[in-house]
Amino acid sequence: MQLQQLFSPSVQHTLDVIGIFVFAISGALLAVRKNFDVFGIGVMAEVTALGGGIFRDVIIGAVPPAAFTDLGYFITPLIAALVVFFLHPHVERIQSAVLVFDAAGLGLFAVSGTTKAYSYGLNLTASAALGLATAVGGGVLRDVLANEVPSLLRWDRDLYAVPAIVGATTVVLCIRYDALNPFTSGLAVVTAFVLRLLAMRYHWRAPRAWNRRSTVREE
Repeated sequence: MQLQQLFSPSVQHTLDVIGIFVFAISGALLAVRKNFDVFGIGVMAEVTALGGGIFRDVIIGAVPPAAFTDLGYFITPLIAALVVFFLHPHVERIQSAVLVFDAAGLGLFAVSGTTKAYSYGLNLTASAALGLATAVGGGVLRDVLANEVPSLLRWDRDLYAVPAIVGATTVVLCIRYDALNPFTSGLAVVTAFVLRLLAMRYHWRAPRAWNRRSTVREE
């Protein structure tokens, strides 16, 4: 089975738009907390939702990136920004639900990013790396623009990159053993999703340096 045939175009597009919308919500909410104006909220929504995919597409040579050729991909973050602009107190109250959808988007983008990179001729390791970049790249750009240490680099945040790595690795293993199909790719998404939910529920965090003796104040 060709990688492009894993899901029908309409299903793939719908899943992408849902993931983009949820990622955009997280970017817009951070912009509100940082007291950005309406333009800043829109920029943060766009960057968070599309940054990882644009980076992947540029690297693999899929230009112009899908974010600039599909109007739905570009407009969806702006809709999310408007929702947050007018209704951010209500959105904040359902933050836990937003995080659940964000976890689903993380798994989806890790898998779709990996499969797309491989379909453009990259090897398995590079494909998994770009799957990770697709899933977390927008969040890194969001935090940098907000003048914060990216969340996936902070020891005091629940595991975020690791679930994406697991999802991407599951995909490349399936490719390696000729077992990638709609079921196994969906299983990879679910695996990353559940791992992220468990990390949030039990506050799983990556270990820091062995025998760490630093006297630098922790932030």
